Amino acid sequence: MRGILVSLLLFSSSVVWSQSELSFPNIQIDIEDGNGYAPCEPSIVIHPKNPKKIMAAVILDKVYTSNDGGYTWEKENLESSMGVFGDPCLVANSKGDFYYLHLSNPSGLGWSDDGILDRIVCQRSKNMKKWSDGAGIGLNGSKDQDKEWAVTNPENDDIYVTWTQFDKYDSSAEGDSTVILFSKSDKCAKEFSAPVRISQLAGDCLDDDETTEGAVPAVGPNGEIYVAWAVNNMIYFDRSFDGGDTWLENDIEAGEIVGGWALEIPGISRCNGMPVLKCDLSESENRGRLYINWTDQRNGTDNTDVWLIYSDDKGNTWSDPIKVNQDEAERHQFFTWFDIDSSSGSIYCIYYDRRNTEGNATDVFLSASHDGGLNFKDYKISSSSFTPNSKIFFGDYNNISASKGHVRPIWTRYENNKLSIWTAIISSSELN
Repeated sequence: MRGILVSLLLFSSSVVWSQSELSFPNIQIDIEDGNGYAPCEPSIVIHPKNPKKIMAAVILDKVYTSNDGGYTWEKENLESSMGVFGDPCLVANSKGDFYYLHLSNPSGLGWSDDGILDRIVCQRSKNMKKWSDGAGIGLNGSKDQDKEWAVTNPENDDIYVTWTQFDKYDSSAEGDSTVILFSKSDKCAKEFSAPVRISQLAGDCLDDDETTEGAVPAVGPNGEIYVAWAVNNMIYFDRSFDGGDTWLENDIEAGEIVGGWALEIPGISRCNGMPVLKCDLSESENRGRLYINWTDQRNGTDNTDVWLIYSDDKGNTWSDPIKVNQDEAERHQFFTWFDIDSSSGSIYCIYYDRRNTEGNATDVFLSASHDGGLNFKDYKISSSSFTPNSKIFFGDYNNISASKGHVRPIWTRYENNKLSIWTAIISSSELN
């Protein structure tokens, strides 16, 4: 597959809220060109052995590679006989094999075909260049498989996938429901296990607060598998200590998403407070600590904030919510994601932020914690503000990757009637 060199744009940005003045180069990875879907819902992963190698992805089928730490990028279109239809999720195993998970579109006809979303697809690349055709996960008659995420086990390089099964997407019919499913494969990702239902409570199919959705898996230091998701204003948690064969009989209520996970944000066509789960695999004093990161409007519908809870007993009990964004402005912070650098245990959260702007103008901020989430410091990382348009689909998430002191957030920007995808060049030494 031939790559296209993406133009390099450098900007300097000044920190507005943190105590020190810092400059983070902003890099445009891609911009919409009028062909197909505009890029959004970005995912990014730093190679675990070589931080100069980075991979990113956006909807519907774009994949990008960088060999110089994120300064320049090559682009290609991902292809699969099962179709490539958005919700990109990139993960890598300990050896540097990359996995691109996405939704299916086997006929290629998109929403005009009822067969769309019939499975989750996982494609593997061993060299960041060539991709397998992929393995289908969760094919189950006419039911829709949606909103997947994955994680790899550093001990054996198995890959674990969780997602939402809709009896029928957007159906209000009595009896139609959503559940969270789990499947796994070895590092070859050629065949996945039969899906197992792990959510005790089923939700509706309307893709809203009462839908069982947003499952994100994590792996513990001894191979434990953890999963968190949202439904009915709550974050639910489940776990397996035997490789996914058995799960808790009763899901644990880890925390409350006050007001629900579907958020109203001016200028955004739709927004969610999707709970993101991670486990600290570093050798720090917090090794094994679980974290869940989300946004909600407990402080008012005009004041969305970013939150974090943690557990030191494998999810049995959870801390009170910790506010991640350190401002006191009654403004919106939304679309959060976070990562933990396994070399240090430091936590890095990315989110959109309007603390310093008026109207719907939006910045991108990063909050860093070096003490297990007890304290955060905020940094403005976007070079300038932008104003989204509620008529333009902006995606459902952003992403961030941190490895060996290298931090690479990724986000969507809207400017001059175009969506574009950006990252910033950040070193952990700048975030102390």
